[in-house]
Amino acid sequence: MDDQTRIELEAAAFRRLRQHLMEDRTDVQNIDMMNLAGFCRNCLSRWYQEAANEKGIEMGKEEAREVFYGMTMADWKANYQTDASDDKQKAFEKSFAENVGDKG
Repeated sequence: MDDQTRIELEAAAFRRLRQHLMEDRTDVQNIDMMNLAGFCRNCLSRWYQEAANEKGIEMGKEEAREVFYGMTMADWKANYQTDASDDKQKAFEKSFAENVGDKG
């Protein structure tokens, strides 16, 4: 497989993952994703931002989140985020420290 085809396939898989998380499974909470998988939608938007920055494209955290989410974080939270239990919040703190640390 040539590099261009590989890049196109990777991009298509990323777009499908984004669609799955942003359209098909809005019921899945970021906190649950982070606790179970060590990443969430915010991580994906951060990785997008980091890739843009590496290419010399100025992009901040909020702009990257809006690109990934297709809306502001405030709108996402109002429409889809639910309250998390104390146990989930404690698990999140541990998972965030292990998987994100000071990058978040």
